[in-house]
Order: sequence, then structure tokens, then C-alpha cells
Amino acid sequence: MAIYRFEDRMPQIAASAWVFPDAVIIGDVRLGENVYVGAGAILRGDYGTIFIGDGTAIEEGVIVHARPGDKTVFGKRVTVGHGAMIHNATIGDEAVIGMRATVSDYAEVGAGAIIGEGALVRNKQVIPPWKVAVGVPCKVIGDVEERHKQMWSDAKKLYIYLARRYPSGLTKIG
Repeated sequence: MAIYRFEDRMPQIAASAWVFPDAVIIGDVRLGENVYVGAGAILRGDYGTIFIGDGTAIEEGVIVHARPGDKTVFGKRVTVGHGAMIHNATIGDEAVIGMRATVSDYAEVGAGAIIGEGALVRNKQVIPPWKVAVGVPCKVIGDVEERHKQMWSDAKKLYIYLARRYPSGLTKIG
């Protein structure tokens, strides 16, 4: 795995977390229990701190960073879709960040909120808990419904399960 200490900043990774071998983790990055970090993800805590809560899935190609002396925080059981970018923001428990979405500096995504694919959550923008927001710039278009909760609950379980299966099930063949 590409896990790096940077000066006095050292990653802290729970034993039950799975970090794909070609993901990159640098500096003060703290991964909770049953976290999944997919291939090609980059978590850069070189001069800021990144906290990733238990059961969170950081899918393939995600980029996470924080400003100097600041932090990016993910709550528990967050799903961050393929290719998303999160920079110096706070993401609440159970939230979903869609594929290729961007969450910018000092933005807050509330618990259970769903940010659509390709959306832009602007600097200091606040998305309330349990709302669906889409677009560039991101706008709230409705409430998270029971069907959304069920679909994402199943997806979150899948990534927690994958974090457990990958250590013994992944075999490089080329």
C-alpha cells in the first residue's frame, strides 16, 4: 500500500479498514473501523487532517484534502462515489456524495443528505440533513425518501462487507 508518513504526520488506520494497494494515503489521515478506500483514491493529510468515520466508503478515484491546520471530516457510514473530490469540508453521518461530485472548502453536507452525481457544493454552502441536492451549483430539490434510505443502506452494507472480503479475496494476477 502507498501509505506515507509526512514529517511528523502519520496515518492512523483501524485494523478492520481496507485500503486498496494503489490508493495513496499521506500524513494525518485517520480511518475508522470497516472503512473502505478504493483503488486510485488519494487522501492527502500533509498539512491538514482527514477524519473518516466507521463504515465509510471512499470509492475509486476519490480525492480528499484539507487546508493547512484545518480538517476534512466524514461521519459514520458515508458513501463517497467514484471520482468525487472533497476539500476541507464536513460530511455528516449516512450522507451520500455522488460520483464526480465536488464538495468545496468549508461546505457542510448534513446527515443523510444525498448529493447528486457531478454536483458542486460551493465554498461554505450548507446542505441540510436528509435533503437531496443536485446541480452546478448544487441546489436542494427535495427530501430523502424511504426508498433512498433503503437503497443506500444496502449499498453501505456492501462496502463494509467488501472491506472484510478484500484482504483475503484479492489476488494480483498480472
